[in-house]
Amino acid sequence: MSESDTLPGTQAIAPEQVPGIRSALLRYRVMAYLVGVLLVVLVLVGMPLKYLGGNGAVVTWTGVPHGWLYMVLIITAYDLGRRVHWPWGRLILIALAGTIPFLSFVAEHYARKDVLRRLAAVPTPSS
Repeated sequence: MSESDTLPGTQAIAPEQVPGIRSALLRYRVMAYLVGVLLVVLVLVGMPLKYLGGNGAVVTWTGVPHGWLYMVLIITAYDLGRRVHWPWGRLILIALAGTIPFLSFVAEHYARKDVLRRLAAVPTPSS
């Protein structure tokens, strides 16, 4: 595989790396949606209930899991980014997206699109 076989600004991905990248992408996507949903519930339901209704139960039951799962999201994003050779700037933006409601869904969309584009450029081994 020559350098001209890869997309501009990317490193080559070997065909044997594709299954690992696909599973890392799935892990990242699950975590991005889970963290995103918990954050939306926390901000749109839990915070109003706590500060307007005096009931902090939703904040406790969604805030703590969101915090722990956010750390798992960062790990899965790093794992995926390492496999597809993302620059540090992209990884930092993905990590920050888990702290702003609805943005983790947007980040997941663009990350998935980028990974699938990179995988489409991988030559298939001939049988």
